[in-house]
Amino acid sequence: MRFQLIFTGDVNLINVDDPRAPFARVAGTLRDADFLFGNLECCLYAPPAARSLADEGFYALPAMAEALTLAGYHAVGTANNVNYGAEAIISSLRELDGRGIAHAGSGANREAAHAPAVVERNGLRLGILQRTSVYWPTNHEAGEHSAGVAVIRGHTAYQVPAHKTRPEIPPMNRPGVPPVVLTWADPHYLSRYREELCSLRERVDVVVASHHWGLHQEVLQYMTEIAHAAIDGGADIVIGHGPHFVLPVEIYKGKPIFYGMGNFAFHTGHGGRKHGDWVGLLARVELEDRALRQVALRFVRHNDRNETLLRAADEEPEALRDFTGRSAPFGTRITVEGGEAVVAL
Repeated sequence: MRFQLIFTGDVNLINVDDPRAPFARVAGTLRDADFLFGNLECCLYAPPAARSLADEGFYALPAMAEALTLAGYHAVGTANNVNYGAEAIISSLRELDGRGIAHAGSGANREAAHAPAVVERNGLRLGILQRTSVYWPTNHEAGEHSAGVAVIRGHTAYQVPAHKTRPEIPPMNRPGVPPVVLTWADPHYLSRYREELCSLRERVDVVVASHHWGLHQEVLQYMTEIAHAAIDGGADIVIGHGPHFVLPVEIYKGKPIFYGMGNFAFHTGHGGRKHGDWVGLLARVELEDRALRQVALRFVRHNDRNETLLRAADEEPEALRDFTGRSAPFGTRITVEGGEAVVAL
């Protein structure tokens, strides 16, 4: 039996007033999936009063949850830096529950935020966990009795480059040599994450680990640490999102890690500004008898009407070169077949 999973990047429905618009051009492809998942980069919430556009949360009209239904999403992740504010988070989850869309990554308390989404589709039972390492340090992480998001804390250190490990770093014989930035996942949080994945592994056929992380286009050390720990803990697929760029793909122990899916529906962001001429990814993962059979990707863009458009690999030669070049250091080989970028397994 073959089973097709489709994964998308960030979905932000701010300033959308027609739920049919964002996915009108891609709904047919999305609905071909046996299971469809993406990162919901907004809360479905109408504030009771005017609010500053500079505030942390991204709030979209609750009625725009209909866009997710029309696209055919079976589950979304809600642990990220803009799903912010207790009332907004609870409102958003209520809208998703009302439409039968499973969710993972936020909740009314720590236990709810850490709980997996479990979806049964066409004979398979799928479990999804989402965590974020990009969040606000004040009252954003879900507490024992407070709403918020599920997190894995990340740490940063700055190392003096006493040894010349990269050709672009000048020697230490001159003032102003920049530090090397080191990052790592908090051991306590990472240990708990592994335990939660191991527990989920026992209950489902397929485990998806989704993570909001990153800074610009570099895969930082803590991202690889979390991704490898997720697969070691039982995940079959790791989906990364957050920096709004297409990042590399890695095959680790035979399992795919998508470090950055980029945007999938993202018209306006902070301050109500248009988010630019972005390129994102749509990932298609095919299973046969529960075993990984194929990993393939398409590029996506959007137009001035905020409609997401599918792009064949040969229509985006610059993006393809960048994507394959950034993936190569991970030992990833990518070929183009039928308009898709196919990852060698």
